[in-house]
Amino acid sequence: MAVETAALQVFSELKKRLFPQIPRGFMNETILDPHLHYDHWILTENYFDPEQLNYKETVFVIGNGYLGTRGSFAEGYPGAVAATLINGVYDDVPIYYTELANCPDWLPLYIIIDNEEFRLDKGEIFSYQRQLDLKRGILSRKISWRSPNGKTIDLNFERFVSQADQNVLALRIQLTPIDFDGTIRIRGSIDGNPEDNDGFNSWLILDQGYGEASTWLQVRTRTSRIKLAMAFKLIISGTTAKFRDISVPGFPTVEAKFDAVAGKTITVEKLVTVFTSGEVETPTKAACDKLQQLPIYEDLRKNHEQAWEEIWYHSDIVIEGSAQAQLVVRYNLFQLLISAPRHDDRVSIPAKTLSGFGYRGHIFWDTEFFILPFFIFTQPDIARNLLTYRYHTIEGARRKAKYYGYRGAMYAWESAATGDEVTPRWAPAKHLYEEDIRIWCRDREIHISADISIAAWLYWQVTNDYEWMRDCGAEIILDTALFWSSRVELNVLRECYEIRDCIGPDEYHENIDNNAFTNQMVQWHLEKALEVYDWLRETFPEKALELEEKLQITAKRRYRWRDISENLFIPYDAQTGLIEQFEGFFQLEDLNLADYEPRTDSMLAILGIKEVNKRQVIKQPDVLMLLYLMERTSTTDYGKEVLQKNWDYYAPRTDITYGSSLGPAIHGLVAASLGKTGEAYENFRLAALVDLENTRGNASEGIHAASCGSIWQAIIFGVAGIQFTTNGPVAKPNLPPTWKRLKFKLYWHGEWREFDLKPEMKSLKSQIKGIIFDLDGVLTDTAELHYQAWQKLADEEGIPFDREANEALRGISRRDSLMKIIGDRNYSESQIQEMMERKNNYYVELIQGITSKDLLPGAGNFIDELREKGIKIAIGSGSKNAHSVIERLGIADKLDAIADGNSVTRSKPAPDLFLYAASQLGLEPADCVVVEDAASGVEAALAGGMRTIGIGSSEIVGAAHIILPNLEGVNLKDIEHKFSFCLGG
Repeated sequence: MAVETAALQVFSELKKRLFPQIPRGFMNETILDPHLHYDHWILTENYFDPEQLNYKETVFVIGNGYLGTRGSFAEGYPGAVAATLINGVYDDVPIYYTELANCPDWLPLYIIIDNEEFRLDKGEIFSYQRQLDLKRGILSRKISWRSPNGKTIDLNFERFVSQADQNVLALRIQLTPIDFDGTIRIRGSIDGNPEDNDGFNSWLILDQGYGEASTWLQVRTRTSRIKLAMAFKLIISGTTAKFRDISVPGFPTVEAKFDAVAGKTITVEKLVTVFTSGEVETPTKAACDKLQQLPIYEDLRKNHEQAWEEIWYHSDIVIEGSAQAQLVVRYNLFQLLISAPRHDDRVSIPAKTLSGFGYRGHIFWDTEFFILPFFIFTQPDIARNLLTYRYHTIEGARRKAKYYGYRGAMYAWESAATGDEVTPRWAPAKHLYEEDIRIWCRDREIHISADISIAAWLYWQVTNDYEWMRDCGAEIILDTALFWSSRVELNVLRECYEIRDCIGPDEYHENIDNNAFTNQMVQWHLEKALEVYDWLRETFPEKALELEEKLQITAKRRYRWRDISENLFIPYDAQTGLIEQFEGFFQLEDLNLADYEPRTDSMLAILGIKEVNKRQVIKQPDVLMLLYLMERTSTTDYGKEVLQKNWDYYAPRTDITYGSSLGPAIHGLVAASLGKTGEAYENFRLAALVDLENTRGNASEGIHAASCGSIWQAIIFGVAGIQFTTNGPVAKPNLPPTWKRLKFKLYWHGEWREFDLKPEMKSLKSQIKGIIFDLDGVLTDTAELHYQAWQKLADEEGIPFDREANEALRGISRRDSLMKIIGDRNYSESQIQEMMERKNNYYVELIQGITSKDLLPGAGNFIDELREKGIKIAIGSGSKNAHSVIERLGIADKLDAIADGNSVTRSKPAPDLFLYAASQLGLEPADCVVVEDAASGVEAALAGGMRTIGIGSSEIVGAAHIILPNLEGVNLKDIEHKFSFCLGG
């Protein structure tokens, strides 16, 4: 039909502008946290740092969309923030109106060894490893621990929240005494008195009971009066155990006591069931009946793994060529999948998912704007549930509109169970004599009504779900259009419509007029509302008549929609090419963010809301986001030149590091479109690692759901270049050089489209203006000296080490090398630092004997030729002793720049070192060639968008564009000739 065809064209154009090509090397970098290891499906933590306790509880969250459980330890730890949040279980709290209640904790499982309690804050940890298996949705932990009295035990923990049965949870521990025989007691409990992060307990204890090796608890929320029941049983295998009830009120507990023998493994299983009165009439009976019917642990896990296999079949993104990028992408998708309601269309995804107390479990525009596309294209049934939540809560939106004196539906900025506005009016002051802060988002950040309606329209276009549009979507889109027709104002003097007294995505500025983002979203919304109305009258005339009567949609009101959409004011100056974020923004006091560096907080926290209101500083991209979101008509066809001008103006004024977590992804997309590889790369890194690496210092509050959604969009619409035609989605890929394959599926009009993309062959003919040499293995060979220094350290520590093991250390940092050497041996951070310093001292002693004779064959002649022909020369070495080596080689005066281990924070395969060297040479990355002998160095150069020469074997440097055995006999003409015919991908 005509409406659908036009819609497809609009959708295609929207995606082209929303998601440009992603820069080379997206997410190929060394991870900042030295204790985390990323590998395809497995996230591994090899060291327990108590300072990271709460942030890692978020990182290792597990869930199934019905509930989420933070990665707290079953045995407990001082300062832990344990939480299990069930979607939709809200209760009233002071100030914030309502929050997801922290449900009774099902994890407690205490281990007592001859009267000594196992805890990581006691005794001695010999080895520690925690893993999150994204493929199977299983969290595990392996520990070797010695008690204060000298008893050593190995413990393997495993837990999962079933994807096959949302009401089932499971925890298992395998215990192996190493050097003792003794008595072990296991105490399994349910903590019925959980608190939120303000110390508030939402639950009243109703009842509890005990069965054979099992127990149960029934509670009820204080205000919303939701009943919840949990039951569990303990199963011991490998020995004979005696069970007894040692419960106290609100803390039902089963104790199992047994004898343990050195070398013999004993398995403890805790199987848990949970139900609420939102699902069943009698939660306690349902929980206890389900518990008795449960199969064995292995069968529960098998069913759970099969459910995950089905989920990943449609939602996975396969990346070959970068294990780190693969894990990071899958981790972000995993977080979305474990927070999405599969069986309930009356709940949605909170801004912090089900992983923490941030934003109190409230629902924002994040769901529809950033998260929903992932589900529309990979899990459309979940997307339907998420949008139907907005249909079920439309009465709350109508109440809000009525309260403010408007027609139709005005969606809440923060929503919960009913759809009523739950954004707190005031934020309490941090200090005793400061004033509380008024939060105006609830009153003025109104673009959410358009965001939701456009999301509903996009779902319809992709899925052809006419039934849902008829029954739910049309009413959402039309009733919110009625709100806009009563919210806009006519400016008679300007002869246009305006939206005054609002807040755009940039929340640093309140009480503004004609926010460009809001106005154009409204314009688009009203155009779609007219299209939906016409479709409804043509396809389902009875439903159209029903909604006309229910919503009082008259011909006069429809005419007003069209009039508003054609005459709504957009603050765009065609002469300058700038879109003013809102009227008066250009008159505000300018601010140079560089004047406030270094800093560790947002400009709002530094200046306060009154002061940021007066300045041109932006919380998150507003105009720049608009340029990628809105359909471009003949009057709003901004183009690349306008985008560049607005980037130049707004990017330097955006608080990208500490403003909104949504900012980096948007900036990354815009920067990529403009060819700003370095900036795009850094912003995508910030977005992708915001929780994994705690880059903003607030991961402890919960997962940034919107950032997770933005990563999927970046891969699909950016890297894969997905565009939409009348025949469906097509790919125009631009894979990073280190990626050998990108594979995924998309749902389109009832069918699954599979994409299996590989790099295109590209000619490399641009002029060489600079060459960046690695040092070790390229210009000289200090590998033997490094090996001797590491060997001496390993011998002193009693760690096996040889030349074969040394090969794995080529091209990586000193710390990464040491971590490979020590493996899973447990060392404190101070010990690690001491060992790195000791190794370096050994190496520094050895390099004192280096002279110019140690230049490798051909290196000196090639450098001399480059200087004669005006080619700039730099060193890009991860060694912090590079300057000393260069001086002793006698080539310091022949170099234009030196980038070493002291120049950047992140080591290879991050591109930072080579990007820094290029900047020191005053050259663009594309004008530089990197000469490397290590795989990580080649990967780093490719990630930075540079051409590469690999020195050595193809097994090691096979990803390089040109591979040479060494530099002997090499000349510039020959290199240029090889690049002119070189085809790289």
